Amino acid sequence: MSSRRQFLQHSALLGSGLALACFLPTRGDSLPRVRKPVPAPLPPGAEPGLQPHVLLRIDTQGHVTLVSKVPEMGQGVKTSLPMLIAEELEADWRAVQVVQADFDAAYGPQTAGGSQSVPQHFDASLRLGAMARTLLVQAAADTWQVPVAACHAKLGVVHHAPSGRQLGYGELAARADKLPLPDAASVVLKPAASRSLLGTRVPGVDNAAIVTGQRLFGIDVALPGMLHACYVKAPAFGARVRQANLDEVKRQPGVRDAFVIDGEAQGQDLQGLMPGVAIVAESTWAAQRARRALQVSWDEGPHLAVTREHWAEHLRQAQVCFDGEAKPGTAQTTQTAQTVRRDGDVAQALAQAAHRAEATYQHPFLPHATLEPQNATAWWQGGRMELWAPIQHPAGGVYRVARLLGIAQRKVTLHLTRCGGGFGRRLGADYLLEAAAIARRVNAPVKLTWSREDDLQHDHYRAGGMHRLRGGVDAQGRLTAWEQRAVGFANPAQRDGTGPLEPGPGTLLGGDEFPAGLVPHGLWVQHTLATGVPLGAWRSPGSNVFAWVSQSFLDELAHAAGQDPLAFRLALLSGPGAQAQAHTHAQRQRTVLQTAAQAAGWGTPLPTVPGLPSLRRGRGIASHSSQGGHAAMVVDVSVDAEGQLRVDRVVAAVDVGEQIVNLSGAEQQVQGAVVDGLSAVWRQGLDIEAGRIVQSNFHDHRLLRLPDAPARIDVHFVRSPHPSTGLGEPALPPVAPAVCNAIFAATGVRIRDWPLLRTSLR
Repeated sequence: MSSRRQFLQHSALLGSGLALACFLPTRGDSLPRVRKPVPAPLPPGAEPGLQPHVLLRIDTQGHVTLVSKVPEMGQGVKTSLPMLIAEELEADWRAVQVVQADFDAAYGPQTAGGSQSVPQHFDASLRLGAMARTLLVQAAADTWQVPVAACHAKLGVVHHAPSGRQLGYGELAARADKLPLPDAASVVLKPAASRSLLGTRVPGVDNAAIVTGQRLFGIDVALPGMLHACYVKAPAFGARVRQANLDEVKRQPGVRDAFVIDGEAQGQDLQGLMPGVAIVAESTWAAQRARRALQVSWDEGPHLAVTREHWAEHLRQAQVCFDGEAKPGTAQTTQTAQTVRRDGDVAQALAQAAHRAEATYQHPFLPHATLEPQNATAWWQGGRMELWAPIQHPAGGVYRVARLLGIAQRKVTLHLTRCGGGFGRRLGADYLLEAAAIARRVNAPVKLTWSREDDLQHDHYRAGGMHRLRGGVDAQGRLTAWEQRAVGFANPAQRDGTGPLEPGPGTLLGGDEFPAGLVPHGLWVQHTLATGVPLGAWRSPGSNVFAWVSQSFLDELAHAAGQDPLAFRLALLSGPGAQAQAHTHAQRQRTVLQTAAQAAGWGTPLPTVPGLPSLRRGRGIASHSSQGGHAAMVVDVSVDAEGQLRVDRVVAAVDVGEQIVNLSGAEQQVQGAVVDGLSAVWRQGLDIEAGRIVQSNFHDHRLLRLPDAPARIDVHFVRSPHPSTGLGEPALPPVAPAVCNAIFAATGVRIRDWPLLRTSLR
């Protein structure tokens, strides 16, 4: 299956089938009892007791073991999902043990991505806890021979109020396990107002293990007799090995073997197993040291060197297609232009506008740069493959490995380790495939570890692009016209550049991109540029760019019309189109904007800094809706006479529904999104020459350091009567435009080129 789109479709079908069969109940369906043992040893002297599902066990000593089935990559899901079960179970959180699940069909879908872990499993987790509580209360009522209504559970104990009797969960577990499982759809949940665990501050369940250096991450895996490997791929994407000095490499100290791997589909599948040279040694250092002696000649084949000049030329061509109809592009560069949405008559509205603005925004390719480089451990054992890996999409990884090796998926065992960052990178399985292909030729477990250079130069990147915008405001200060032409990137289906293009996640405009539907006259056109650079999902796909473009240009229009940027946004979100456009969730955006603005003191002057009369200060605002959540940011910045930027304060207002699961974890997700978003727009951007990534490590791909981090990040959660959504992504998109709008307020300089370091602030 060479098509990445087909692979994702296959994986989605697989995951949805498991959900229906194993875990996620719908109204009218019951949650099936899964008798597979919970993957945690029992304490000495304890018996299994109650196990209504593979995710939950209460032993006869009262210990509660909860299983976190979704990969943990720093988003806190290993704590938050068990909290949902514990809340309805009425368990004492201090007596709860959380263990990480391996990949297993019994758990249902186990993918972590798109901020979907909490919303996907919220209701089912609550119901599982409530079902177990119901069984325990029923067991106590049967023991006392009293009505169930006279009993209630609290913190691991069932009470009979009239008599004052009580029984601990451990005393009831064995009896409760013999009772029929109650119906998941009709089990009674606690009123939200009576929840005592959710919404509180709970430390991450792995915190102690992390700070004491215990083995949790994929890069920590150690097995008896384990060997270590590195895998050398071509600097240019998709190139094949023509010749390599393998004999010389094999003579290096500690090296056990070195061999060529041809890869899948002859290097055509940019998300799959790429051709390369494997070096297997007694240690990671020995493998990396032997790598220095490796000399490879590569058959690079045809490729497209994506440069800023290509973008500019393509955009120039795109602008002649104002009607949005299909137009031929330059050779090896474009697909036809596609009109995504057209409302009213933009040309006429622009001609009649009292105030107009026009701008071009461009953004670079970005890597994920996870602090833990890609890695995996593989062990081929007589027709079976056992794997240990930090991966976001384990079902897809198992499917790909089984297909690569030509074995049934049931013969692939995947142990999920904690991920040292994901952000969409670990949705892919290329590093897993590399480890499996190497282990297939080695009679021992093998741990593959990428170097930082491997990780940066062989990522699945957020695509670069350009957006050309024109807008108009009438004499009353209302936005009346919006034209946006996006130039995006996609991979050709074939290595020679032929076949249909496959856009990277989040690279294409949709018909509901803000402010579509809110402005009476609008035109959105998509142009596509082919590239041989592997593309992938990057934190808050699409929104991480579209918010920067739309919210920055909205600020330009507000200033062109002499309007306050906050008032201009609120008016747009209150206009005739707002109520009809459900996708904008206008009321929720208005609320987060107003909350952030009030908390930040919008409209009040920023204080001067004594002794620094030349320091220029400014305040910017932006909002966006992403992954079901809504966020607004107000940012205060300072710029000195030398053009050095300082982010003084960020005020965030976030609406992710009625229930915050873990307040501590939720705040950390927003704060992390602020730092991540600021780091990306301020300092990051890749250069590509002759099909190669120029940057190689953190010396030339700079992450935000502590001295440049915001001095203060204030987080405010807005509760709304909507289902709870995830928090890993919604807070990131407004960061970049809020910072850039603040820079304009301070300096009068517009940031239209990412990273903003490319623009002088002197």
